[in-house]
Amino acid sequence: MKLAVTDLAVNVEDKDILKGVTLSLGEGEVVAIMGPNGSGKSTLANTLMGHPKYMVAGGSVTLDGEDILGLSPDERAKRGLFLSFQYPSEIPGVTLFNFLRTAVNAVREARDRPRMRLFDFTKLLEEKMRLLKMDPAFKERYLNEGFSGGEKKRAEILQLAMLDPSVAVLDETDSGLDIDALKTVADGINAVKAGEGGRGKSILLITHYQRILDYVTPDRILVMKDGRIVKEGGPELAHALEREGYGEA
Repeated sequence: MKLAVTDLAVNVEDKDILKGVTLSLGEGEVVAIMGPNGSGKSTLANTLMGHPKYMVAGGSVTLDGEDILGLSPDERAKRGLFLSFQYPSEIPGVTLFNFLRTAVNAVREARDRPRMRLFDFTKLLEEKMRLLKMDPAFKERYLNEGFSGGEKKRAEILQLAMLDPSVAVLDETDSGLDIDALKTVADGINAVKAGEGGRGKSILLITHYQRILDYVTPDRILVMKDGRIVKEGGPELAHALEREGYGEA
C-alpha cells in the first residue's frame, strides 16, 4: 500500500476537523475525495503534507509502510509525497526555472542520485512544458506572480511532472479553470499518472465537482462529510452526487 491513513483525527485552533479518517491508496491507483465545503478535504491534504497549523490528535499516516507524521514537510516530499495546492503562493524574484531546478536536485540528492546537468534539466523541463501546452518563455516568469488561475494550476502539474513523486495529493486542482484549461490540466495528470517505464503514480484527487472526473477516471470515490469518510463507490458515484448533492451521502 503506497499511502495508508488510519483513524486520523486532526484539530485546528482547538476545533476538531478530522474525526477518524481511514483510507488507503494503492500502487498506481487514483482515488477521488468529494464533499461539501467545510467537510475536511483540504485539512486532510495539508495534514498529509505536514502543515504545522494542523495538529494531529490521533491516528497514523504511512507512506510505503513508514509512519510519516513525525517528518517535516520537506522530508515527506523527499520520500515521494507531493501536494498540489488549492491556492498556490507567489514567490517574487524566483523564476519557475530556478525553483524547479532547485527542487528537482534536492529530491534527486535525497534519493542518492546525481544532480541534473543544466542541459539535461532544461531539455526535460521543455518536454514537460510541451506536454502541458505551456509557452517555453513561461519558465522565466517569477513563480505564480501575475499568473492566471489556469496558469497556476498548470505550474502545479508541471511541478508534479518534474519531481516524479510516488504519491500525489491534488487539492482542488480543477477549481477556477475554464473547460480548455481543465482539459489541459487533466491531460497532464493522466500523462504523469502513466509514468515512465510502467511506473504509475498513485493520486489522491480532492475535488468539489464531477467535471474533472470526466477526464481523469478514478478507481474509487470517497465522500467526506463533517470530518469523516461516509461513503465509497466507483466512478458512477460522482454522477449521482452531481444529480442529488451530498444531502443523502
